[in-house]
Amino acid sequence: MTEFGKKKATIYDLSVLSGCSPSTVSAVLNGSWRKRRIKEATALLIQGLADEHDYTANLQARGLRSSRSGLVGLLLPVHDNRYFSSMAQTFEAEVRSRGQCPIVVSACRDPHEERQIVETLISYSIDELFIAGATDPDGVHEVCVKAGLRHINIDLPGTKAPSVISDNFEGARMLTRAIIERAMEEDRLDPDEVYLFGGRDDHASRERIRGFRDIKNTLLKSDNETCIQPTGYSPGMTARAFETFYESHGKLPRCFFVNSSINLEGLIRFLGQHPHETFADIIVGCYDYDPFGSFLPFPVYMIRQDSEAMISEGFKILETPRPPALTHLVRPLLVQPRTALTGPLDALKDVDSAPEPSARRHKQPGE
Repeated sequence: MTEFGKKKATIYDLSVLSGCSPSTVSAVLNGSWRKRRIKEATALLIQGLADEHDYTANLQARGLRSSRSGLVGLLLPVHDNRYFSSMAQTFEAEVRSRGQCPIVVSACRDPHEERQIVETLISYSIDELFIAGATDPDGVHEVCVKAGLRHINIDLPGTKAPSVISDNFEGARMLTRAIIERAMEEDRLDPDEVYLFGGRDDHASRERIRGFRDIKNTLLKSDNETCIQPTGYSPGMTARAFETFYESHGKLPRCFFVNSSINLEGLIRFLGQHPHETFADIIVGCYDYDPFGSFLPFPVYMIRQDSEAMISEGFKILETPRPPALTHLVRPLLVQPRTALTGPLDALKDVDSAPEPSARRHKQPGE
């Protein structure tokens, strides 16, 4: 129990305890103390007192005073994907650094569910909404407009609101060039040995296919329509596509592009059912980044989409009065095989309260 009894401490209580003004306490607690040039020692003192006396921000009261709730939403298609989970981690850190509270939800690529979720978020009086990878961004836009909610599209563009997306065309060109040139270093490469698997009829997939075909035509002077194998974003469907190809050709393509880490999971499911010889000489490009994929027994080139830059740019655009419905491109990064990059999870504080192994006391017989 705090010295204030059962009542939790307020900013004014912390002001008395710390000897600082309420505005200084508020700046420390909302994360803006560095901008106010408040000393770190003062910030640590106030943060320690806030922890000691169970201070929690009253967002509802703050919203009544400022007409803002302090809540910022992120709508994702799925959580179980390193790209989107990394985006969520980056989003949450950015929102908290602004003294606001993040809310992250997913709609499982269901356009009806997308609109329903946004209506629910609006009922909680969120201040802003980031719409990531929506199947119907313009439909979500209409819901936001009716409520007067500021919003922006991330990852997939809409036509009625500003969008910040990965430069999928240029990223696909980088990835396709890397896998073709790697294969050509080892032996002559025919156009019908280079395939693309995965994706659906959305903007990102169309741009990646366009980039794939552009480089394939440039380097190999040919591009057969049958070399494009769209499977949707489903590991099961992708695994079946590889199985069908293997049954008809007796082997996998020597060199191929997979459209996301979800499609890469489908490839792994397929490989798990076949002997090592099936994939001994393949070269893979994946338009997504997962450090585990980099250490598979065959070369895997990957594209890491810069979710940090997309989120940062999204906030800048939302700070602009009436931003036009333009699409802003963020250049991705080509990741070489056998490469593990750092990411948002590296910033997590690892607090281990367990004693060192040598200091642990083992139970004696009979205890």
